[in-house]
Amino acid sequence: MKNKILILIGIVTFYSCQNKENSKNIVKTIVQDTLSKTIGGTADLSDAPPRDDKAVALIRKQLNVLLKSDLPALKKDDRYFYYEEFDLNNDKKNEYFVGFSNSYFCGSGGCSGYILNNDGSVINKFTVTDFPIYVTTSSTEKFYDLIFESGGKFHLLKMKGGKYPSNPSVQEVVKISKESTKVLDIQGKKLEKYSF
Repeated sequence: MKNKILILIGIVTFYSCQNKENSKNIVKTIVQDTLSKTIGGTADLSDAPPRDDKAVALIRKQLNVLLKSDLPALKKDDRYFYYEEFDLNNDKKNEYFVGFSNSYFCGSGGCSGYILNNDGSVINKFTVTDFPIYVTTSSTEKFYDLIFESGGKFHLLKMKGGKYPSNPSVQEVVKISKESTKVLDIQGKKLEKYSF
């Protein structure tokens, strides 16, 4: 009887070790796949957790102030925005990239949008841009430099006097480096749409 119990324990131990090894391999494969998709910019974020309700409320409130004079002219279908968070100045607080993709805010030259501080104050309003926006690894005045697409070309925007240039189309033309991070990829990602 004692030998049968020892054999049974040995078999259970053997199979549990096999399952742990398989679990480690599965986890390792998932992590490697996720990292490669993230680095390659092909990760599917559709299963990402829902957005921060406080951030949405803050952005919504600020847009109602910033666009107060536009509100009477806006149709209900035009009153929505997309946003994405990114810490532009490494202060451990995210700034908000806010963009639009409707005919009121977009024209033949591109679309308009905002970059807001985490308290809702405006860092920048921008015009004539296509999405996504790219955050580079270089910085100016403690804020990462940005690359905006406008008119089919990529333009470098550097912080100057606490602001980025509002019209990217007149800035230096550059190439996008592989290290740049895409934000506000309205067409490519499945970003949630919010009303204001």
